[in-house]
Amino acid sequence: MSKLRSALAASALSLLTAGSASAQAITAPATPAAAAPFDIVRTEIVSNGTDVSFKVQVRGKAGELKPKATGQFAGSAVYSYVWPTSLDSAAVGFESAQGILALAVTFHPDFDDGAAGALNRHVWHPHWVVLTKDPACGPAALKVKDIPEGAKPKLPATWPGVPLLIDSPTYPTTLATDTVEVKVPVSVIGATEGVKFDGVTAALKVNANLHAPLLCVSDVFDVASGDLSLPGKVTSVHAH
Repeated sequence: MSKLRSALAASALSLLTAGSASAQAITAPATPAAAAPFDIVRTEIVSNGTDVSFKVQVRGKAGELKPKATGQFAGSAVYSYVWPTSLDSAAVGFESAQGILALAVTFHPDFDDGAAGALNRHVWHPHWVVLTKDPACGPAALKVKDIPEGAKPKLPATWPGVPLLIDSPTYPTTLATDTVEVKVPVSVIGATEGVKFDGVTAALKVNANLHAPLLCVSDVFDVASGDLSLPGKVTSVHAH
């Protein structure tokens, strides 16, 4: 755990400015310490000209493990499959340069955070999140960036109304056997040439006191690259 958190911390400040990588998909060795449904085997992001497919393959059955319901929002858990990217946060409707823009597929049985009040606590579903470091979450830990009281930042149209830089789009999302896949319309994020990414599986926890930091990364199950260096590169099915 401390090793993975150190990797997250060491890489967090350089994610958006890292140099180009020669890798495309990321193939990862087994991590015996990780639960099989969160042990990443391979992750990739591929554009076909219409959709951008975010896909992760795990050693076990994707989505099999879910947090236990606690019956309350405060202190509840979120499980997630995450693709940290080098995309600017403005790509999906936030203000520019807010932190690490990541697509996440999440499950949290104690609350709903769909756009316009939509219910989603009963299904795995996608979010865009902006991640930043915050020592209040623990040594070298990341959080979903809070919106300070009274602030009125630029937000996506499908922002769910919580004080976080989070978006709740309704992209097609599937969990089948060992694979999680989200299809994001190219029209949403535009050109993806040169965009870098990594794969992470993690748990997040809602602050028991319901104040900032509201949603911290509490446990990292696996990191595809091992060091969050974003060695993956978005590819096109038409590329040669």
